[in-house]
Amino acid sequence: MHRLPVVSSSFSFLPLFGFSTGQVSRVCETLEESGDVERLARFLWSLPTSRGDAADVIHKAEAVVRARALVAFHQSNFAELYRILESHKFASESHGRLQVMWLEAHYQEAEKQRGRPLGPVDKYRVRKKFPLPQTIWDGEQKTHCFKERTRGLLREWYLQDPYPNPGKKKELAGATGLTPTQVGNWFKNRRQRDRAAAAKNSLDQQRVQRSQQCAFVNGAVKHNNQRHVGPHRVIRPALMSADIPLITVAFVRPLPPTCADSA
Repeated sequence: MHRLPVVSSSFSFLPLFGFSTGQVSRVCETLEESGDVERLARFLWSLPTSRGDAADVIHKAEAVVRARALVAFHQSNFAELYRILESHKFASESHGRLQVMWLEAHYQEAEKQRGRPLGPVDKYRVRKKFPLPQTIWDGEQKTHCFKERTRGLLREWYLQDPYPNPGKKKELAGATGLTPTQVGNWFKNRRQRDRAAAAKNSLDQQRVQRSQQCAFVNGAVKHNNQRHVGPHRVIRPALMSADIPLITVAFVRPLPPTCADSA
């Protein structure tokens, strides 16, 4: 009886599917790098769901699991994202992008719960509350501050275009060593800081204008009072003896001399 050759699991084929595990992984990696999450989701949906050795190998391939996590993140299915990230031990090469998804998902949930954008202190508290699982973290200390050169490049691009499109984000990610998600978050936070600073400056200018208007009005009233001479004037204490009480003197214009006076 003729026996079929044994094929390695990494190159196993599924009946009626026609792709090996390696081919499926390469397709997932290509779609992930291109950022076409919608096509990636359709491709994952087309994978066979039947159980068996070959199917299990495909569904457990790291590129496939990572692709499922990416699709869950972009669909805001964060519960599924957390389940995937916590149930599969990923290689260190995948840690960076998966850590970004883990943290960004928790940031978005916290913003939705609080109804406002998170500041640096808020994000720090979120990271302390939801630490990275060991499946995507090998104990290295991750910094959340960009290097000065990276910040300089981001600021330079921001001055040119505060709203970069996906192509520019990908280009910036390649130039800075960040992920497109990190680039997008930096631009978003910078726009929020600029709007807050502009609102504060506008409020300060309004206060200065009101203060100047009040000073002008008060000065005009004081000047007008000094020019006005009424029928009565109060003798100031500086012109009086210390033992003389404050009195009000009426100034009466003298009458013209009469004939009797001249006689």
